Amino acid sequence: MVHGTHNAIEDSRNKDILISINDELCHRSEAKISVFDSGYLVGDGVWEALRLHDGVLVFLEDHLNRLWQSAKVVGMALPFSKKELEDKIWDTLKANQMTDGVHVRVMITRGIKKTPSQDPRLTITGPNIVIIPEYKTASKDSKDNGITLFTSTVRRGSPDYLDPRLNCHSKLHEVQALIQAIEAGADEALMLDVNGFVATCNATNFFIIRDNQVWTSTGKYCMNGITRSKVIQICNDNNIDCLEKDFSLFDVYGADEAFVTGTFGGLTPVTKIDGKIIGKGAYGALTKRLSNLYEDLIRKTINDGRG
Repeated sequence: MVHGTHNAIEDSRNKDILISINDELCHRSEAKISVFDSGYLVGDGVWEALRLHDGVLVFLEDHLNRLWQSAKVVGMALPFSKKELEDKIWDTLKANQMTDGVHVRVMITRGIKKTPSQDPRLTITGPNIVIIPEYKTASKDSKDNGITLFTSTVRRGSPDYLDPRLNCHSKLHEVQALIQAIEAGADEALMLDVNGFVATCNATNFFIIRDNQVWTSTGKYCMNGITRSKVIQICNDNNIDCLEKDFSLFDVYGADEAFVTGTFGGLTPVTKIDGKIIGKGAYGALTKRLSNLYEDLIRKTINDGRG
């Protein structure tokens, strides 16, 4: 069984979900897109993942802003507004009669190519948009027992060739890092930046706690995580020291606690890195407090969304 931050509880309702492809609803088993799609051919696309809790798409504005920024960076003109995309998402959720415990993946590619090629001028359609909603609840086992990491030799890219903050379909370097970690017996990969400092994980953002201070990377070489930003906000709002700084594996191995953040799993504790036990090798007290504060923020967001 897969163990990690994306480990979800099996839900039989997902067998019959309807997926939106360019505003047409298809049964999961019939959801298809052309082999000439830009995303399939060259990874030319951007994406977002959102959570539906109690009828509210949590942190929707943050996610849409990040999606539009990613599209602008890659030169992809989106032929709809943020409100129109929100409506598309809600139409898909309503068609599936979904109200809670749902993970929504929105994927937008540049469109269909006339022939296999990198050249965007050979795109003969507008962007393709796919919306996949699934019932997904994070496994309690990952939260309670934590995950293990292995430091990959695959580095996070420099912003001058593939900015790590870009939520794009080109994820092969992260897949390579994860494969190394799995082969080393770990759950997920820790990735360093081009200068050898700790950057992020293959699919989540990384934090350590030392002497009741929360440390995370500078943000120059890590994913532009919404949950990461919310944890930093929570620390600032609750007088918890939070430093965005360069730090190395020397600091990581001596940390009192460590955790990762992501839209799906929230905060997940890390118990071991490169075979070394972190702190007491258990879900730490400050990590638990931050996780509870994050859940409180989600509940507040839900209440505000209903108001």
